[in-house]
Amino acid sequence: MIPISFINPLSDEGKQIVIEDGGDLERIYDENTELIDTIYSIKAQEISDDSLIPKNYSDLVIKRVEWFVKRKGDPEYKHKKYAYLFNRKITKFDTIAFYILCQAIGIKFGPNSRESRAIVELQGYLTENRLEELLTSERREITQQILNNLIVQDRIRWTHLADLISSKKINMQDLVLKDGDVILDFEDFIEFFGDVIKKRQPEKMYNLFIGNRIKELIIIKMIMQKTEDYIKSVHQRANIIEPNPKLLKIADEVSEVLSKEIRHYSSFSGREAVKASPLNYDQFPPCIKKALEGIKSGGRNEVIVLFLTPFLSYSRLNPSVFRSNTTLKVSDADPDLNITRNEILPMIYESANRCNPPLFDDQPQEKININAKLGFGMHDDLSLQHEGETHWYTPMSCDKVKMNMPSLCKPDDICKRLKEINPLFYYIDQMKNKGQ
Repeated sequence: MIPISFINPLSDEGKQIVIEDGGDLERIYDENTELIDTIYSIKAQEISDDSLIPKNYSDLVIKRVEWFVKRKGDPEYKHKKYAYLFNRKITKFDTIAFYILCQAIGIKFGPNSRESRAIVELQGYLTENRLEELLTSERREITQQILNNLIVQDRIRWTHLADLISSKKINMQDLVLKDGDVILDFEDFIEFFGDVIKKRQPEKMYNLFIGNRIKELIIIKMIMQKTEDYIKSVHQRANIIEPNPKLLKIADEVSEVLSKEIRHYSSFSGREAVKASPLNYDQFPPCIKKALEGIKSGGRNEVIVLFLTPFLSYSRLNPSVFRSNTTLKVSDADPDLNITRNEILPMIYESANRCNPPLFDDQPQEKININAKLGFGMHDDLSLQHEGETHWYTPMSCDKVKMNMPSLCKPDDICKRLKEINPLFYYIDQMKNKGQ
């Protein structure tokens, strides 16, 4: 039987483990023979190198983070080196390590940090990979158990998933709805949609639209959301309680591993990552150059706010966004926001002023919308205090430009060679060719 806390450490079972076995933070750097013996007993685990085996809770915390980055970015990743992370024997130790990791990051860096976002993504990725390794029958059983624990109502309203939807962890399009209820069970699916699919095979239609896939998606995203919420609650309490120095030490070690590994494995597509550098107008694609001239007709808002703002900000601060392992914020690349204020915003504002009529003359609120698209919420000015209230929008794809802003899309030979995927790829390609 699969322990619920193996998949969801935030369950009541997981909390009980911590109460019974994980209360002594002073011993997290001490050698743990029970942990070592458990890992050595796992037949699939590679033990050829002693460094592969975590010796204490601190090691296990770091190994969790190391696995996450290597699994996503290292083309030579070897699963046997981390096989213990996917064996139910590790449940007690892994659950305690999860809480140590969240507490360390919550205390030292807070919920809006790069480290916090990486840990939330790590937990979702680990949950997904653990489910994939289970037998089909075990997978279905544990999924239903966890779903029943996470959502106790007989019928799940879409509003119960509002936090997941608003944070973009799940899309409404992923769900099958009936009068506001999320349909997950086969019986409900047949009750509401049986007439529509009566000429089809019901089981196949259910598995196509819902099945275990949607149930797993919901629990993965809910665990991620609860992990994020827990880190936030730890951060709030840290202002009242003196933090344990050992947790601060672990937080620094986690941050160092993330920085080191992400730099090393920053490209999992086989392409070299592009470093941030001053914007070069000559290397911009035709659509961006046209947008910078100002819009003389309709669509000013969309071009300036939704198209130009993400392109210029990512081109300057994080051109390898589509190849990185974690989601960054503007301040991760521009800590004091000087680049954003002095280089990026002036270009956006100048383009807005070149519009006819000038965008801000009759719609000054669009300056706030620009800040929001950079991730700083609906505020008049850029402030680190507000960062994370909204999402830093990524550059629009070429398909969306063609569909929504056709007057901008005039492909040149480079666009055609690159198969017109995203204007940012054009800029990256040209900057590489120029040796920048």
